Amino acid sequence: MNIKTILAAGLVAISLASCSTSKTVLPYFTELDQISGELPKLNYLPEIQPADELFISISSTDVTATTQFNLPFANPASSDVMTIASTPRTQTYVVDSKGDISFPVLGDLHVAGMTVEQLKDELTQKISRYVEDPIVNVSMLNFHVIVAGEVKTPMNLKVNGQRITLTEALAAAGDLTEYGERSNVLVIREENGERTYARLNLNSADVLTSPYYYLQQNDYVYVSPNKVRQANSKYNQNNAYKLSVTSTIVSAASVIASLVIALTVK
Repeated sequence: MNIKTILAAGLVAISLASCSTSKTVLPYFTELDQISGELPKLNYLPEIQPADELFISISSTDVTATTQFNLPFANPASSDVMTIASTPRTQTYVVDSKGDISFPVLGDLHVAGMTVEQLKDELTQKISRYVEDPIVNVSMLNFHVIVAGEVKTPMNLKVNGQRITLTEALAAAGDLTEYGERSNVLVIREENGERTYARLNLNSADVLTSPYYYLQQNDYVYVSPNKVRQANSKYNQNNAYKLSVTSTIVSAASVIASLVIALTVK
């Protein structure tokens, strides 16, 4: 074998090795190879949990009738009694460790496990005994998810609304980097005081039917780095260590040389 043949074989081997260490498939849902299809429906509405903060507004055409269902409210900037009376009253409620909130007139209400819509319906039903045609609005103030790892903009994402999908959260974080492992996206969730988790493969259609596809409040999403990123990290760490050792040796040698010169001059 001549030198050219050996070099060519070496280049082929290097090329194959590089391909074998970077098998990350960049597109999502590569298994969906048909033009159209149908997926099963999922219940995506988040359920209220202990420590959630709820924003509840009660109003009606008869403002004075709903006053008893709200804690004292006043507008310090206005002395107009009619203006204060006609202002919709709002209040935030933090769900306690037992899953309850303490609501005026109605007392303690167990809300954990309910959706926002279910709580709204229950409050409307109960308050209707006292007020004609009450208007009840309920929203969750602390609905957020954390997206970290190999995404372009890791963030604590506040959700305005009642739902967010995994793909929406990743898009809000700038999408995965080219070093993000599409087949290994970790979602950590806390339910009823217990932590659960799932590793999702974005190349697979199964992720669309996973109970973790629709995110819940406080979910933590972590995109794992692929082998190329991990190899680069180790290489950079080794180089940094070698540079540090070399720098230390050079500094020590410089000090010794200075001492030798100083002693020689004397």
